[in-house]
Amino acid sequence: MSEINFLVVEDSPTMRQLIAFALKRIQGSKVIEATDGVDALKKLSGQKFDMLLIDINMPIMDGLKLVSLVRADPSNKDVPIIMITTEGAEEDRKRALSLGASAYLTKPIQTQELLKVVSQYLKQ
Repeated sequence: MSEINFLVVEDSPTMRQLIAFALKRIQGSKVIEATDGVDALKKLSGQKFDMLLIDINMPIMDGLKLVSLVRADPSNKDVPIIMITTEGAEEDRKRALSLGASAYLTKPIQTQELLKVVSQYLKQ
């Protein structure tokens, strides 16, 4: 299988590391990290990703705004986006999905759960 590029957008270094560490268990995975939505957009303009994992609550540009911008770009309209949030808030979940997120994970993230969701979208 060819290389799988992940973009992890999360303002907490600890969470970023945890997610990146989990994703690196997937064979052929390459994880690029972004600290916020603006940083993520810079990285998205320079390369293609197979999947985005985006935290909702971030400074400068939150995850929901980032999702709407990513989905507005024709070259990224089909990239799976997994939203990550501390809130189990139903309205955040609905908003994220209505903006074009593919799936939703709540913190604290369980590695098994994360890998299960990720692999579902990689198979598509």
